[in-house]
Amino acid sequence: MISTLLVANRGEIACRVFRTCREWGIRTVAVHSDADANALHARVADAAVRLPGAALSATYLDGDLIVKAAVASGADAVHPGYGFLSENADFARAVLDAGLVWIGPPPEAIEAMASKTRAKELMGIAPLGEVTEADLPVLVKAAAGGGGRGMRVVRRMAELTAALESARAEAASAFGDGEVFVEPYVENGRHVEVQILADTHGTVWALGTRDCSLQRRHQKVIEESPAPGLSVQLTAELHALAVRAARAVDYVGAGTVEFLVAGDTAHFLEMNTRLQVEHPVTEAVFDLDLVAEQIRVAEGHALPADPPHARGHAVEARLYAEDPARDWAPQTGTLHRFAVPGSVRLDTGFTDGDEIGVHYDPMLAKLVAHAPTRADAIRKLAGALERATIHGPTTNRDLLVRSLRHEEFTTARMDTAFYDRHLTSLTEPTPDPHAPLAAALADAHGRSRFGGWRNVPSQPQVKHYAMAGEEIEVHYRHTRAGLEADGARVVHADASRVVLEVDGVRRTYEVARYGDEIHVNATHLTALPRFPDPTAQHAPGSLLAPMPGTVVRVAEGLTIGAAVQAGEPLLWLEAMKMQHKISAPVTGMLSALHAVPGQQVTVGSLLAVVQET
Repeated sequence: MISTLLVANRGEIACRVFRTCREWGIRTVAVHSDADANALHARVADAAVRLPGAALSATYLDGDLIVKAAVASGADAVHPGYGFLSENADFARAVLDAGLVWIGPPPEAIEAMASKTRAKELMGIAPLGEVTEADLPVLVKAAAGGGGRGMRVVRRMAELTAALESARAEAASAFGDGEVFVEPYVENGRHVEVQILADTHGTVWALGTRDCSLQRRHQKVIEESPAPGLSVQLTAELHALAVRAARAVDYVGAGTVEFLVAGDTAHFLEMNTRLQVEHPVTEAVFDLDLVAEQIRVAEGHALPADPPHARGHAVEARLYAEDPARDWAPQTGTLHRFAVPGSVRLDTGFTDGDEIGVHYDPMLAKLVAHAPTRADAIRKLAGALERATIHGPTTNRDLLVRSLRHEEFTTARMDTAFYDRHLTSLTEPTPDPHAPLAAALADAHGRSRFGGWRNVPSQPQVKHYAMAGEEIEVHYRHTRAGLEADGARVVHADASRVVLEVDGVRRTYEVARYGDEIHVNATHLTALPRFPDPTAQHAPGSLLAPMPGTVVRVAEGLTIGAAVQAGEPLLWLEAMKMQHKISAPVTGMLSALHAVPGQQVTVGSLLAVVQET
């Protein structure tokens, strides 16, 4: 029996595994980098071990350190979570060689399926060899790992070399393996997968289907179970192929077999020999705890001959600290307040006051709604997201709500190109027009007694805010009757709550301020100084770092005086294990270049200047 379990991972998945361990009476051990010393997963575990020596981005990829941490802490089992070393056969062997229980499939199964090229060969599918014009579009894909890292769509032959180079670099950084391969890119397909669970006694379960078609950068954003609109015949075929893949490698534990579905045709993509991020939707539909089942299987227990029956529908949304309107740029900073109402499931590695750093994936949480029908689950999840309190960096919350309510999604007509078609309309800002007034009134609360009120009519008080990229000016007055504002009746105002009546409709605004950053319900404002600093302006055409990160490369041959085209890639930043392209804002001449490979930059750092011509 397992008594103490170490999770060789961080963040949300570590916290999620610890939750099951607590329910089962299993002691828990966390590992952490220096950047994660105060992270939630390190705080909630019974014990935590620092992983010294390695660079922050590679700390969780050092299998030797993690095995030593498990032995030193008295753990008798290791759960890999997902990402990092979860599909590394050598790490699994090292855990077993140390006399520990490995909560995962045998190393031989990982080896057979962890490389996507070998997995395809096992399923009788050969990747493309030499790519020609006739093969386009194609997908460059990392052979190891997942999560959208090391993947590039290539539509022109001229783009292939650069795509291979950047995919290799990103895969090596994320997984320690830079091998990539090329496969045909299926336009407008659906990403459908099957959850499997197998024991050591020959039983293999196929636990329904999941649709994960809404993706950005080939990384899933919204997932659901069961996958809607599949025929009974296609569902049975997918189940059979998934079980066949598992039996081909004598699989044990939880895993996922992924397909690209076009019409009634299924194309095998890969088998993930680990738990998936989206596993909670399967848990909700089958009323299972997959982590508990992983532990039971690792202890040698047999699964029942037949899996439980599915019930209802579940939908999951991944909440990221990122700005979808700015090429999904990851965001950093303090998460001041995070609360989700209702009965949805919340899996997260953050709590109030935690810092969102630059070193790791920007996912804040997963929210999961389960209901008797798909429509009910979608409505429940969208409502919970809309009412959630998220005070801190920009997130994709609004995008998620709009995606869930989009007609293509509600009618199950989505595919993997959903955001290619709809991102612009889904990210158009729609801030509450009365949020700046509510912020100003909350700020003004209590001042009337000390100089805001005038005995004779006077000029109104003025406040300036930045909201959705625009500067907003707000006017209000202190009177004998209290605060007054044009266009709205002030029903109530204090430092944290304002009630306004506009055209006979009364609405309540919850206001929270953190320095110059103000949150009014779901609208984010920045208080602007009355007299802006004129020296703080940058020259037109300046490229500023949209995120903290590392300059990984500069476009080949780029020098001062070079002619560049608007949208032309000039340099690449790496942040949160992903590479981000920085392009010329205008067509013109490169008049300054401050970025060099290996340079660490902060948000707003001047990288280059393009003088428009």
